[in-house]
Amino acid sequence: MLRVGTVLQERYEIIEKIGSGGMSDVYKAKCHKLNRLVAIKVLKAEFTDDANFVSKFKMEAQAAAGLTHSNIVNIYDVVDEGDIHFIVMELVEGITLKSYITKKGRLDMKEAIGIAIQVAQGIEAAHKQHIIHRDIKPQNMLISKDGTVKVADFGIARAVSAQTIGATVVGSVYYISPEQAKGEYSDERSDIYSLGITMYEMAAGRLPFEGNNTVAVALAHLEEPVKPPSTYNPEISAAFEKIILKCTEKRPEDRYDKVGVVIADLRRALLSPPGSATVGIVEEEKKNEKVVEKNEKNVVSSDTIKIDQRELHIIQGVSKRPQDTHPARRGREERTGNEPQRRPKPPQRKQKEEATGVEKLLAGLGVLAAILVVIAVGVFLTKIGGFFGRSAEDTTAVTEETTAMTIETEETGETETETEETLSQKEVRMPLLIGDAQEVAEAKLEALDLVMQVEFETSDTVEKGLVLSQEKEADSVVPRYSKVTVTVSSGSNKIDLTSLELTHMTLDTAVRLLEGKGLKTTVTEEASDTEEAGNIIRFEPADRAAIGDTVTLFVSTGPAVETVPMPALEGKPEAEAQELLSGAGLITGSVSREHDNDIPEGHIIRQEIPSGQDTEKGTIVNYTVSLGREQPQTQFLASLEASYPLMVSFGPGAASSEIQILIRLKQTVNGKVTYTKLAEPKAYSADTMLDIRFDNIRGADGVKNGEVEIVDLTNNVVLTSYNVTFTEVQV
Repeated sequence: MLRVGTVLQERYEIIEKIGSGGMSDVYKAKCHKLNRLVAIKVLKAEFTDDANFVSKFKMEAQAAAGLTHSNIVNIYDVVDEGDIHFIVMELVEGITLKSYITKKGRLDMKEAIGIAIQVAQGIEAAHKQHIIHRDIKPQNMLISKDGTVKVADFGIARAVSAQTIGATVVGSVYYISPEQAKGEYSDERSDIYSLGITMYEMAAGRLPFEGNNTVAVALAHLEEPVKPPSTYNPEISAAFEKIILKCTEKRPEDRYDKVGVVIADLRRALLSPPGSATVGIVEEEKKNEKVVEKNEKNVVSSDTIKIDQRELHIIQGVSKRPQDTHPARRGREERTGNEPQRRPKPPQRKQKEEATGVEKLLAGLGVLAAILVVIAVGVFLTKIGGFFGRSAEDTTAVTEETTAMTIETEETGETETETEETLSQKEVRMPLLIGDAQEVAEAKLEALDLVMQVEFETSDTVEKGLVLSQEKEADSVVPRYSKVTVTVSSGSNKIDLTSLELTHMTLDTAVRLLEGKGLKTTVTEEASDTEEAGNIIRFEPADRAAIGDTVTLFVSTGPAVETVPMPALEGKPEAEAQELLSGAGLITGSVSREHDNDIPEGHIIRQEIPSGQDTEKGTIVNYTVSLGREQPQTQFLASLEASYPLMVSFGPGAASSEIQILIRLKQTVNGKVTYTKLAEPKAYSADTMLDIRFDNIRGADGVKNGEVEIVDLTNNVVLTSYNVTFTEVQV
């Protein structure tokens, strides 16, 4: 386990552990190179010595690293660092769909459909890259704080080309498709099945199959019919329920063929009235078999579960037994040793090729009624075409034909025959979308069973949200259920400067506003008789500017004023300088004075405003006047060299005593006694010979006499003093 603060690749700093799975631990980290938070998925230590695990871990991460979609957790990097193998992924701050369902019990229909559409869009993006997730479940779906749903953990995904029959069976058993449970070939429809189970859980607030062991749940996916979610949630719409039941068909060929068709039906269900069942799925024959409600304990695991070989053999063996042999009944017969009592045989589940809905109808209503119903339905479907948006694999193709149309011309009154091509039910004509709002265009396409793929492009002329262009030309023939790329205006990427109302704004406010919008500024001053000084007069460009562009702000300096050239004052006598300033309409300001060896006393050394500069009349002008040459400085200095035995003051008996001694200068300055410390106080023993040596004792200016005193600070007495005479010395 990585510790907080560990840095990988000299780039990723571990912040905290946020999760753990069967093969890996997940950490929150900071990428210092790009200054962003990421999630790091690290292969657990017990698997690092297993070359197969390491190879699988890296191969599958690299397969998914090419996926970039708003509904997929993006993979940034796949890295080896010594014995540490890890994947760097997008960090999604939010909650798993599983936790969200657990918290709410079951979801509102619109909310459930909205989430399902986002999940399906992520799965569809992966399928386009030939990647099957193989472990779709709510635990692998993250809802971010802004409501975006992302499919995570393509940890068991692999390229379809690498998928083989008999591959290891991997997946959460509560969401696994029947073909995965049997270890058979799995493709896009396996993900669709798991998506259907996830939608079931959102709508019903529970799973369709629950049990206390892997085999029991897997066998339920293989053999037991899916109980309609309306059994547990009567508020579910008929349209949404039909989608769920079609996704969870046992046989892959009975499910949706593509996720794109699921998305189209989900969108249609979102707009359908609560009781409506008009979604684009083929009406299935009603099931006659009785659904037996399970009573097993509700045990739901979040982990991805491998079905081992023993369990796989059990599942495959049980799924191949004769359908009229029930293991529980066979066990009771063996225990009692009696012949089984004959009972009416319960209705058995049939494959569609063995018993179709029409055959059941013939048995119940008679041959004639069945034929009439079939004919009526055929005519009805032929007339309305693909109105109900039936899935492509179940739509009966209609052979193209031509019909004669009689037109009478104005000139001759004669009739002529013109042929018009009739589209098959798998084709539609592309409508004109340019200029439509995005929502209107999407509605037009949905009505024709087309899926709108939106791309955005900036435009300075077309309003945001309107269609700029369309991939397929209007009136062209396109396959029903196909995707159509439509380019929608995202508006101008330039900022409308006129809407900012910069004119009359203060300069500081305007600069902060523009820089806050990513624009640069430059300032030009102009006089203005109408705009207050410091305010914006105008700006360029005058309409729009792109982020990063420079906006020139013209700032008012107030009304235009009369200016005069600044007179040359330097070197001139102060009186003359004042006359020059007054004559130019300028005002004498503060005057400073200093010594100067070159400029005579009373003359101007320098002026604050350079001579010749245009200066507004009435401006205050400061200058400096010379005090002339500075006189040399002098100091009064004296020296002293003497010795003083402390024993004289304390006697031989005090030799062991310690005394604090201070040496100071005493002078009388202007009638007042002053003291100047010549040396810091120091401790001496009483038998010390005190050496007193000072070469330059500085005294008060003008005072020629003084005394150097030896002071006993311990007893606060002057032990002795020496008279000194000071001499004036030029420095």
